[in-house]
Amino acid sequence: MRKAAGVAAAVWLGFVILHHLLTGRFWLWLIPDLIPPALYLAVPVTLLAAARCRGPAALLAAGSLLLAAPHGGLNPGALTAPDGPPPAGAVRVFSWNTEYWHQDDDPQSFYRFLTDQRADVYVLQEYLNWVDDRPREVDDLAALRRAFPGYHLAAEGELVTLSRFPVTVVRRVGPAAALGPRPSWQAAFDLAKVLRTDLRIGAATLSVYNVHIPAQYVLDENPFTSRFYTELRGRADRRDAQFRGLLADLAANPSAALVSGDFNSTGAMGELRPLFDRLTSANRANRSLYPTSWYAGALPLWQLDWTFTRGVSVHTSDLPDPRGLSDHRAQSVAISLAPQ
Repeated sequence: MRKAAGVAAAVWLGFVILHHLLTGRFWLWLIPDLIPPALYLAVPVTLLAAARCRGPAALLAAGSLLLAAPHGGLNPGALTAPDGPPPAGAVRVFSWNTEYWHQDDDPQSFYRFLTDQRADVYVLQEYLNWVDDRPREVDDLAALRRAFPGYHLAAEGELVTLSRFPVTVVRRVGPAAALGPRPSWQAAFDLAKVLRTDLRIGAATLSVYNVHIPAQYVLDENPFTSRFYTELRGRADRRDAQFRGLLADLAANPSAALVSGDFNSTGAMGELRPLFDRLTSANRANRSLYPTSWYAGALPLWQLDWTFTRGVSVHTSDLPDPRGLSDHRAQSVAISLAPQ
């Protein structure tokens, strides 16, 4: 038993070391990156228990626990997150992957869910339908305007941003910058995964980045074919291009910024490192010790939806239940802009 525990602990430590070296750097590691972050804590704790916290196996398990703890999905900010309502005048932002708009849902329930949030800014992804394994354009902007009279609207491909505040700039970011003035919807869907909308809030400007990074893996694909790996590498390239474009635009933008959406990336994945390093995660104001936003079946073990800020105070951050309308929880944050 102890020998088996030692072998398992050595294998797991090797996996954790490879993860540190390869995540965000090697496209093939996108597959191991799919594991729930909680495993980075659960596996070494289980190995420590199996080794009865003694001997070489325990040392190996403890080493992997120390090395992987930052990737375990725990949110230490929950211990110091503000308690109570946001201050008067705070801006409420609601961000959500709608899962193909209201394709399989009652439109009235869908719009009721949105209007019930009473948000000042809505950052919405998957403004589309999915038919015969293909994305399909929808024509629902008139209904959106009726549901949100007086709001300003920006849309590109599958991304929609609504704002109670005036919109001063709408800017394509990353690969979508190459699109012409009137691209087809399919072209916009393929390339526009980051949409920047500058809002005038009082005397300040807030750049809102609506983000939907492409998924790296489709669950019904067969990993025992060469096509699987060709597709995986292509998706990795497309993901990298979107992240590079986002980071480049942020670096050139002096305004306060809010970056929010579905990143199809956990906090353990190296692709998010630059955002954690340069911006502030809204999780610091979330009171959940292990926040999650996406379900695989019935297991809520992944946080794929994130909000990052710069030059902004985040007062509250929650992940509301979507009432069965999407497989993604929404993000609801209350913010104030820092004094200019």
